[in-house]
Amino acid sequence: MGIADSFRDRIIRRRIPIVALVTYGIVLLAWAAVIGGWLPMSGGGMDTQLSDPGVPEAMALSNGATGIGLYLAMWGAMMIAMMYPSSVPLFRLYAETLEGATAAGKAARLGAFIGTYALVWTLTGLVPLAVNALVPIAGLADAYGGFLLGGTLLLLSGYQLSPYKYRCLRYCRSPLGFLLGHHRPGVRGAVRMSWQFSIFCVGCCWALFAFMVIVGSMNLVWMALIAVAISLERTVAWGERLARAVGILAGAAGTFVIVTAII
Repeated sequence: MGIADSFRDRIIRRRIPIVALVTYGIVLLAWAAVIGGWLPMSGGGMDTQLSDPGVPEAMALSNGATGIGLYLAMWGAMMIAMMYPSSVPLFRLYAETLEGATAAGKAARLGAFIGTYALVWTLTGLVPLAVNALVPIAGLADAYGGFLLGGTLLLLSGYQLSPYKYRCLRYCRSPLGFLLGHHRPGVRGAVRMSWQFSIFCVGCCWALFAFMVIVGSMNLVWMALIAVAISLERTVAWGERLARAVGILAGAAGTFVIVTAII
Protein backbone atom coordinates (compact mmCIF):
# COMPACT_ATOMS: atom_id res chain seq x y z
CA MET A 1 0.00 0.00 0.00
CA GLY A 2 2.88 2.34 0.82
CA ILE A 3 4.51 1.69 -2.56
CA ALA A 4 1.22 2.35 -4.37
CA ASP A 5 0.72 5.61 -2.46
CA SER A 6 4.27 6.70 -3.21
CA PHE A 7 3.85 5.99 -6.92
CA ARG A 8 0.54 7.86 -7.01
CA ASP A 9 2.10 10.83 -5.22
CA ARG A 10 4.95 10.95 -7.77
CA ILE A 11 2.44 10.97 -10.61
CA ILE A 12 0.48 13.81 -9.02
CA ARG A 13 3.59 15.87 -8.29
CA ARG A 14 4.86 15.50 -11.84
CA ARG A 15 1.39 16.19 -13.22
CA ILE A 16 1.42 12.99 -15.24
CA PRO A 17 -2.16 12.71 -16.54
CA ILE A 18 -3.76 9.45 -15.43
CA VAL A 19 -6.12 9.56 -18.42
CA ALA A 20 -3.17 9.65 -20.83
CA LEU A 21 -1.43 6.77 -19.07
CA VAL A 22 -4.57 4.62 -19.17
CA THR A 23 -5.25 5.49 -22.81
CA TYR A 24 -1.72 4.64 -23.92
CA GLY A 25 -1.95 1.41 -21.95
CA ILE A 26 -5.11 0.50 -23.87
CA VAL A 27 -3.36 1.41 -27.12
CA LEU A 28 -0.45 -0.92 -26.33
CA LEU A 29 -2.87 -3.75 -25.56
CA ALA A 30 -4.74 -3.12 -28.81
CA TRP A 31 -1.51 -3.20 -30.87
CA ALA A 32 -0.47 -6.38 -29.05
CA ALA A 33 -3.85 -7.95 -29.84
CA VAL A 34 -3.55 -7.09 -33.53
CA ILE A 35 0.09 -8.09 -33.95
CA GLY A 36 -0.15 -11.18 -31.77
CA GLY A 37 -3.41 -12.42 -33.25
CA TRP A 38 -5.18 -12.50 -29.89
CA LEU A 39 -8.48 -12.03 -31.75
CA PRO A 40 -8.17 -14.56 -34.59
CA MET A 41 -10.43 -14.44 -37.61
CA SER A 42 -12.90 -17.27 -38.06
CA GLY A 43 -11.32 -19.75 -40.44
CA GLY A 44 -7.75 -18.49 -40.05
CA GLY A 45 -5.14 -16.81 -37.90
CA MET A 46 -3.27 -13.55 -38.26
CA ASP A 47 -0.95 -14.55 -41.13
CA THR A 48 0.24 -13.08 -44.40
CA GLN A 49 -2.91 -14.12 -46.24
CA LEU A 50 -5.07 -11.93 -44.04
CA SER A 51 -3.04 -8.89 -45.08
CA ASP A 52 -4.16 -9.34 -48.71
CA PRO A 53 -6.91 -7.03 -50.08
CA GLY A 54 -10.40 -8.28 -49.37
CA VAL A 55 -9.34 -11.54 -47.70
CA PRO A 56 -10.39 -10.68 -44.10
CA GLU A 57 -13.75 -9.37 -45.29
CA ALA A 58 -14.43 -12.41 -47.50
CA MET A 59 -13.41 -14.77 -44.69
CA ALA A 60 -15.69 -12.98 -42.22
CA LEU A 61 -18.69 -13.05 -44.56
CA SER A 62 -18.17 -16.73 -45.38
CA ASN A 63 -18.43 -17.65 -41.70
CA GLY A 64 -21.73 -15.94 -40.96
CA ALA A 65 -22.46 -14.13 -37.71
CA THR A 66 -19.42 -15.62 -35.96
CA GLY A 67 -17.09 -14.44 -38.70
CA ILE A 68 -18.61 -10.97 -38.75
CA GLY A 69 -18.39 -10.70 -34.96
CA LEU A 70 -14.72 -11.70 -34.94
CA TYR A 71 -13.99 -9.31 -37.79
CA LEU A 72 -15.63 -6.43 -35.93
CA ALA A 73 -13.69 -7.32 -32.78
CA MET A 74 -10.43 -7.21 -34.73
CA TRP A 75 -11.47 -4.03 -36.55
CA GLY A 76 -12.34 -2.40 -33.22
CA ALA A 77 -8.92 -3.31 -31.80
CA MET A 78 -7.30 -1.85 -34.92
CA MET A 79 -9.27 1.39 -34.60
CA ILE A 80 -8.34 1.74 -30.92
CA ALA A 81 -4.69 1.16 -31.78
CA MET A 82 -4.75 3.73 -34.58
CA MET A 83 -7.15 6.41 -33.31
CA TYR A 84 -6.71 6.56 -29.52
CA PRO A 85 -3.18 8.07 -29.54
CA SER A 86 -4.32 11.22 -31.36
CA SER A 87 -7.42 11.43 -29.14
CA VAL A 88 -5.51 11.72 -25.84
CA PRO A 89 -5.81 15.55 -25.80
CA LEU A 90 -9.60 15.24 -26.11
CA PHE A 91 -9.85 12.61 -23.38
CA ARG A 92 -7.66 14.67 -21.05
CA LEU A 93 -9.64 17.86 -21.61
CA TYR A 94 -12.93 16.05 -21.05
CA ALA A 95 -11.58 14.56 -17.81
CA GLU A 96 -10.65 18.07 -16.63
CA THR A 97 -14.26 19.21 -17.11
CA LEU A 98 -15.30 16.60 -14.52
CA GLU A 99 -13.50 18.22 -11.58
CA GLY A 100 -15.78 18.20 -8.58
CA ALA A 101 -17.56 14.98 -9.53
CA THR A 102 -17.23 11.93 -7.32
CA ALA A 103 -14.60 9.36 -8.29
CA ALA A 104 -17.32 6.91 -9.36
CA GLY A 105 -19.17 9.55 -11.37
CA LYS A 106 -16.00 10.71 -13.04
CA ALA A 107 -15.03 7.13 -13.95
CA ALA A 108 -18.51 6.40 -15.33
CA ARG A 109 -18.60 9.50 -17.54
CA LEU A 110 -15.05 9.11 -18.77
CA GLY A 111 -15.62 5.42 -19.46
CA ALA A 112 -18.79 6.24 -21.40
CA PHE A 113 -16.97 8.93 -23.37
CA ILE A 114 -13.98 6.78 -24.31
CA GLY A 115 -16.09 3.67 -24.84
CA THR A 116 -18.53 5.40 -27.18
CA TYR A 117 -15.62 6.60 -29.29
CA ALA A 118 -14.38 3.02 -29.62
CA LEU A 119 -17.89 1.76 -30.38
CA VAL A 120 -18.44 4.20 -33.26
CA TRP A 121 -15.12 3.27 -34.84
CA THR A 122 -15.88 -0.43 -34.40
CA LEU A 123 -19.19 0.00 -36.21
CA THR A 124 -17.39 1.53 -39.20
CA GLY A 125 -16.12 -2.00 -39.83
CA LEU A 126 -19.57 -2.81 -41.19
CA VAL A 127 -18.81 -0.62 -44.22
CA PRO A 128 -16.01 -2.74 -45.75
CA LEU A 129 -18.08 -5.84 -45.03
CA ALA A 130 -21.10 -4.37 -46.85
CA VAL A 131 -18.96 -3.26 -49.79
CA ASN A 132 -17.34 -6.69 -50.02
CA ALA A 133 -20.75 -8.38 -49.93
CA LEU A 134 -21.73 -6.38 -53.04
CA VAL A 135 -18.39 -6.39 -54.86
CA PRO A 136 -15.80 -8.98 -53.72
CA ILE A 137 -12.65 -6.94 -53.17
CA ALA A 138 -10.27 -9.89 -53.43
CA GLY A 139 -11.54 -10.88 -56.89
CA LEU A 140 -11.54 -7.29 -58.08
CA ALA A 141 -7.98 -6.82 -56.82
CA ASP A 142 -6.82 -9.92 -58.70
CA ALA A 143 -8.47 -8.90 -61.97
CA TYR A 144 -8.09 -5.11 -61.90
CA GLY A 145 -5.56 -4.44 -59.15
CA GLY A 146 -3.97 -1.42 -60.80
CA PHE A 147 -7.25 0.31 -61.55
CA LEU A 148 -8.64 -0.46 -58.08
CA LEU A 149 -5.57 0.86 -56.29
CA GLY A 150 -5.22 3.86 -58.59
CA GLY A 151 -8.89 4.77 -58.31
CA THR A 152 -8.77 4.52 -54.51
CA LEU A 153 -5.70 6.77 -54.40
CA LEU A 154 -7.50 9.35 -56.54
CA LEU A 155 -10.52 9.13 -54.22
CA LEU A 156 -8.21 9.66 -51.26
CA SER A 157 -6.57 12.60 -53.01
CA GLY A 158 -9.87 14.25 -53.84
CA TYR A 159 -11.14 13.99 -50.29
CA GLN A 160 -7.88 15.03 -48.65
CA LEU A 161 -7.97 18.24 -50.71
CA SER A 162 -11.69 18.91 -50.24
CA PRO A 163 -13.19 21.48 -47.84
CA TYR A 164 -15.15 18.70 -46.09
CA LYS A 165 -11.92 17.11 -44.90
CA TYR A 166 -10.74 20.33 -43.28
CA ARG A 167 -14.10 21.12 -41.74
CA CYS A 168 -13.89 17.82 -39.83
CA LEU A 169 -10.15 18.05 -39.25
CA ARG A 170 -10.49 21.41 -37.49
CA TYR A 171 -12.81 19.85 -34.92
CA CYS A 172 -10.32 17.02 -34.42
CA ARG A 173 -7.48 19.53 -34.02
CA SER A 174 -9.43 21.72 -31.58
CA PRO A 175 -10.92 19.43 -28.91
CA LEU A 176 -11.29 22.36 -26.50
CA GLY A 177 -13.48 24.23 -28.96
CA PHE A 178 -15.58 21.10 -29.47
CA LEU A 179 -16.08 20.59 -25.74
CA LEU A 180 -17.01 24.23 -25.20
CA GLY A 181 -19.62 24.08 -27.93
CA HIS A 182 -21.05 20.61 -27.28
CA HIS A 183 -20.69 20.00 -23.55
CA ARG A 184 -23.50 18.02 -21.93
CA PRO A 185 -23.72 16.82 -18.28
CA GLY A 186 -23.96 13.27 -17.01
CA VAL A 187 -23.26 9.87 -18.52
CA ARG A 188 -25.82 10.37 -21.29
CA GLY A 189 -24.18 13.67 -22.09
CA ALA A 190 -20.80 11.95 -22.28
CA VAL A 191 -22.19 9.41 -24.75
CA ARG A 192 -23.80 12.13 -26.85
CA MET A 193 -20.66 14.29 -26.96
CA SER A 194 -18.43 11.35 -27.82
CA TRP A 195 -20.83 10.23 -30.54
CA GLN A 196 -20.82 13.70 -32.09
CA PHE A 197 -17.05 14.00 -31.97
CA SER A 198 -16.67 10.49 -33.40
CA ILE A 199 -18.77 11.45 -36.42
CA PHE A 200 -16.43 14.38 -37.14
CA CYS A 201 -13.50 12.04 -36.63
CA VAL A 202 -14.87 9.48 -39.10
CA GLY A 203 -15.56 12.32 -41.54
CA CYS A 204 -11.94 13.37 -41.23
CA CYS A 205 -10.34 9.95 -41.74
CA TRP A 206 -12.70 7.70 -43.75
CA ALA A 207 -10.80 8.04 -47.05
CA LEU A 208 -7.56 6.93 -45.40
CA PHE A 209 -9.30 3.84 -44.09
CA ALA A 210 -10.88 3.15 -47.48
CA PHE A 211 -7.36 3.09 -48.87
CA MET A 212 -6.28 0.80 -46.03
CA VAL A 213 -9.02 -1.70 -46.91
CA ILE A 214 -7.93 -1.78 -50.55
CA VAL A 215 -4.24 -2.40 -49.74
CA GLY A 216 -5.25 -4.93 -47.07
CA SER A 217 -7.23 -4.01 -43.97
CA MET A 218 -4.93 -6.08 -41.76
CA ASN A 219 -1.66 -5.08 -43.38
CA LEU A 220 0.39 -4.03 -40.34
CA VAL A 221 2.78 -1.80 -42.30
CA TRP A 222 -0.01 0.29 -43.77
CA MET A 223 -1.81 0.34 -40.43
CA ALA A 224 1.25 1.87 -38.78
CA LEU A 225 1.84 4.41 -41.55
CA ILE A 226 -1.78 5.56 -41.60
CA ALA A 227 -1.88 5.75 -37.80
CA VAL A 228 1.19 8.02 -37.82
CA ALA A 229 -0.31 10.21 -40.58
CA ILE A 230 -3.60 10.58 -38.69
CA SER A 231 -1.84 11.44 -35.42
CA LEU A 232 0.31 14.08 -37.09
CA GLU A 233 -2.65 15.59 -38.96
CA ARG A 234 -4.51 16.03 -35.70
CA THR A 235 -1.81 17.03 -33.24
CA VAL A 236 1.07 18.98 -34.81
CA ALA A 237 1.04 22.62 -35.93
CA TRP A 238 1.62 21.67 -39.56
CA GLY A 239 -1.07 18.97 -39.57
CA GLU A 240 -3.25 20.63 -42.20
CA ARG A 241 -0.27 21.08 -44.52
CA LEU A 242 0.53 17.39 -44.07
CA ALA A 243 -3.05 16.46 -44.98
CA ARG A 244 -2.74 18.47 -48.21
CA ALA A 245 0.64 16.90 -48.95
CA VAL A 246 -0.89 13.43 -48.51
CA GLY A 247 -3.66 14.43 -50.93
CA ILE A 248 -1.21 15.67 -53.55
CA LEU A 249 1.02 12.61 -53.20
CA ALA A 250 -1.98 10.27 -53.40
CA GLY A 251 -3.19 12.03 -56.56
CA ALA A 252 0.20 11.73 -58.25
CA ALA A 253 0.56 8.09 -57.21
CA GLY A 254 -2.98 7.22 -58.31
CA THR A 255 -2.48 8.81 -61.72
CA PHE A 256 0.80 6.95 -62.18
CA VAL A 257 -0.73 3.60 -61.16
CA ILE A 258 -3.68 3.97 -63.54
CA VAL A 259 -1.51 5.08 -66.46
CA THR A 260 0.80 2.14 -65.82
CA ALA A 261 -2.17 -0.24 -65.70
CA ILE A 262 -3.46 1.08 -69.05
CA ILE A 263 -0.08 0.81 -70.73
